Amino acid sequence: MEPVRANTLLGDGDPPVFQLERAEGGSVFVITCDHAGRAIPRKLRDLGLAERELSTHVAWDLGVAELGRRLAARLDAWAIAHNYSRLVVDANRPLDAPDSIVTLSERTRIAANEGLSSGDVRQRVTELFEPYHRRIDDELEARSARGRRSVLVALHSFTPVYLGEARRWHAGVLYGRDARLGRLVLAGLRKNAALVIGDNEPYAASDATDYTIVAHGEWRGIAHVELEIRQDLLANAADVQRWADRLGDVLEEAAAQLATA
Repeated sequence: MEPVRANTLLGDGDPPVFQLERAEGGSVFVITCDHAGRAIPRKLRDLGLAERELSTHVAWDLGVAELGRRLAARLDAWAIAHNYSRLVVDANRPLDAPDSIVTLSERTRIAANEGLSSGDVRQRVTELFEPYHRRIDDELEARSARGRRSVLVALHSFTPVYLGEARRWHAGVLYGRDARLGRLVLAGLRKNAALVIGDNEPYAASDATDYTIVAHGEWRGIAHVELEIRQDLLANAADVQRWADRLGDVLEEAAAQLATA
């Protein structure tokens, strides 16, 4: 095993906090994938969890990493994907939220997250949360300085069954106080009568439960939307490509409507 530095969480054998796709993307779109990865710092020893747990939605948003890559290619968009599991620290939660570092995810107890010291929490925030959001900030600042328009799209996926309840939606469109883009995307996706598209379902965006679209969208006053795709609809490459094409078409149309409004 490669050595880890005693005073840091991440060691030489750990992956980078995030990865970029199309860093020189030419479109207006900025895509975030907060829960794309399932990595856990080696120092944390998988948080005591087995592979059967770490491979499920408990640890990450299945299908989102590939959806983000394909949507970025479809739109020629700058995209960022977080490589670490939300079980270490959730990149899409306010830091004061009770589930910023979860101790129970659906029915899975995360005992290793119980009783963390303030130093333990700060280390996870400093090494895994802040660099990711700082990189998003840097990109949006640079685009603004160049007078370049930005449209923020936060990608997520959701499990078909949660706590024993089946979810009927194929996808959900989430937004908070600023519904400009969300309403247009919702209408665009609902043109396909075969799809059940949730309006702030199966989750509703809020200051208490979301960070990315609030901090990088609402606070900056740029158009934004959070999209949730059901995970069984992202089960293979063909399905992922179908959703990338569908979302790409709808997002381009919505962004064009906003530009002329």
